[in-house]
Amino acid sequence: MRISVSSDMDEPVARALVAELERRGHEVVPHGALRTGDDPQWAACSEAAAREVAAGRADQAVVCCWTGTGASIAANKVPGVRAALCTDAYTADGARRWNDANVLALSLRLTSEPLLKEILDAWFAGEPSDDAEDRENVARVGRLDGGRASTAGE
Repeated sequence: MRISVSSDMDEPVARALVAELERRGHEVVPHGALRTGDDPQWAACSEAAAREVAAGRADQAVVCCWTGTGASIAANKVPGVRAALCTDAYTADGARRWNDANVLALSLRLTSEPLLKEILDAWFAGEPSDDAEDRENVARVGRLDGGRASTAGE
């Protein structure tokens, strides 16, 4: 899978994220502080990673900032992106299952390496729900940004 990754700071957890994704066999496209010469501001690098997903150049993205909130907000401004700020594995699983989230937002402050691995395990194991109500909610979110949301099975 091709995953766009952004961070506004070159923190140990951001480097661990890139290494863990690569260890799992994913192709990582870095943005922000993870790429020399890139704009490291959280709004800019989160937008860049999210646009990769929206354009189909990346399958998913992981966006990071100190709390994860700003990265999540910026990513969610890109039409077609459903970013979820996840601080634990249960939330990551639910974000994939019920929200068909395609961008994971992480806090550089709260996420330890062991927790990072648990969140990634849940994120990648999670499959979008086939439940009609869940699919309609995802489609409704897509209509909010003037587009049509991509839902599982379509």
